[in-house]
Amino acid sequence: MSQLKLSKETWSSQSIFILAAVGSAVGLGNLWKFPYITGEYGGSAFLLVYLLCVLLVGLPLLIAEITLGRAGQANPVQGMANLARENKASKLWSLLGLNGVLAAGFILSFYSVIAGWSGAYFVSSLQGNFISQDVATIQEDFSALLSSPWQLVFWHTAFSLLAVWIVSRGIKNGLEKAINILMPALFAILLILLGYVVASRGFEESVTFLFQPDFSKLTAEAVLVAMGHAFFTLSLGLGVMMVYGSYLNQQSSIVKASIWIAVADTAIALLAGVIIFSIVFGNNLDAASGPGLLFQTLPVAFSEMWGGWFFGTLFFGLVVLAALSSAISLIEPAVSWFEQNWGIQRNKAAWGFGFVTWVLGIGTVLSFNTWSDIYLFSDKTFFDSLDFLTANIMLPAGGFFMAIFVGWVLSKEKLKGELGLQERTLNQYRITLRWIVPVLVMIVFIYNLI
Repeated sequence: MSQLKLSKETWSSQSIFILAAVGSAVGLGNLWKFPYITGEYGGSAFLLVYLLCVLLVGLPLLIAEITLGRAGQANPVQGMANLARENKASKLWSLLGLNGVLAAGFILSFYSVIAGWSGAYFVSSLQGNFISQDVATIQEDFSALLSSPWQLVFWHTAFSLLAVWIVSRGIKNGLEKAINILMPALFAILLILLGYVVASRGFEESVTFLFQPDFSKLTAEAVLVAMGHAFFTLSLGLGVMMVYGSYLNQQSSIVKASIWIAVADTAIALLAGVIIFSIVFGNNLDAASGPGLLFQTLPVAFSEMWGGWFFGTLFFGLVVLAALSSAISLIEPAVSWFEQNWGIQRNKAAWGFGFVTWVLGIGTVLSFNTWSDIYLFSDKTFFDSLDFLTANIMLPAGGFFMAIFVGWVLSKEKLKGELGLQERTLNQYRITLRWIVPVLVMIVFIYNLI
């Protein structure tokens, strides 16, 4: 192993850091998963529980992960090793950082495949392929996309190349420049779509669905799903916020930045929900249509609505931008580790890691067609197995042990120095990390394994 070489690059400002972190958090989870699980579990009552879970689990863990990054002053693996040594703890804590790096790589391998679908739909909408198409035809087109390995490999490759190229250019020339383009464009498209749906016939029903509580539809399963999504939506346990935190200067407030990130991520998810459900209800479609909501239900609406070509293309462009901002963040933890600990130049590290995740992604591509009847664990395809491993084991484990380390191992003086909180508030935060967060994460972990 080469001599440790820490990166001296930092974010230009706290605002850029917040935009980058929001870009990581905002992805397919906000525009794809959040709307459909909200639809499946009854809307507004589910939303209230979700917001409470963000406050109790998501925000405390987000603060903890960024704190570990800035305090460790290195990539997730080396940063945890540094902090373990400073606090006279076991060297095995570095495995927490390695868990995040590996989880990010596994997720990127199939995330780029799913994100590739949005690229295919963007081009398809741009070409006018959704105009005047019936439900059966749109569903057949989606099935045809999934059954074609070559189409999926093409879009998987195109998306991967773009994400890796951005990361290979460094913090200021790559990540910052991309974020300065992606995030304003994402916000602009959201506002344009919101402006359109406000005048649509489904807007009022959408707002009622999302913001008027109906607790009769709230089940124990819905509560657990809300808790799980609150954890995953902020990109926690992946080492992403840790490595982004390591580029944050000491003058920036971790607590304020974390609050802004959580608020922005939640607001974008809500805006996406209002937009999507307004289109769904305005076209008399089913809000509880599950994972197919984005790729099978919405194209039906775009095929029938006024301005469907323009707004459909705009919407899938939004999905591509959100997916790309998340993908580049998934590459960064591994690249920073290779660069700092192994002495590999960023450019080579990015392309090497990108190639490995691209190859792994071929397994996901084939899971939807050629390998659809090949199972690794029980009834799980290659894709299902990777998704289960990361979402149900690696990420909850990362969140659980981060809470334990910051709550029990990291010195109170170090934590206070990083967060700048008053004694009473600091004690309340440590209690939350010591008892509340680990218990809630463990509940979700056990539920997902049952």
